[in-house]
Amino acid sequence: MKTFKLKKLKIVDHNEEVDQKEIHLLDGLIINREDDNSQWLIEAYIEKSHYDYFNTFYENKEEIMLQATITKESNEPATFITVVLGVNEIGDHMNVLFIGKIIDRRKNIVEELLTNLINQGYQGKELLEKFKELA
Repeated sequence: MKTFKLKKLKIVDHNEEVDQKEIHLLDGLIINREDDNSQWLIEAYIEKSHYDYFNTFYENKEEIMLQATITKESNEPATFITVVLGVNEIGDHMNVLFIGKIIDRRKNIVEELLTNLINQGYQGKELLEKFKELA
């Protein structure tokens, strides 16, 4: 297992439009469990005012998409699909435990680009040349 400092956390909501809700962190950790399921454990130590919001996800066993900035605030955020494992009150604060998988956004972008080029009729060497031009 590898443990990292969680620097920023955003909830990505896909209800009507894509909306991001930044959660102010008091502290946080993110652990790459390096298990057979490639799961990550995320702990966010936050203000208790978020209790009802996260407890609803916990009770409904609803998936949440997160963007987590790891180690340094200047790092590019990683995207995760998670569920809430637990919501715990700790004095005037609380923690939320998430478990989920990281989404390789670069892979998705490459797949989308290739699909679009193929749909435009590119194939073989021409497909490779057009891909190199655009990538």
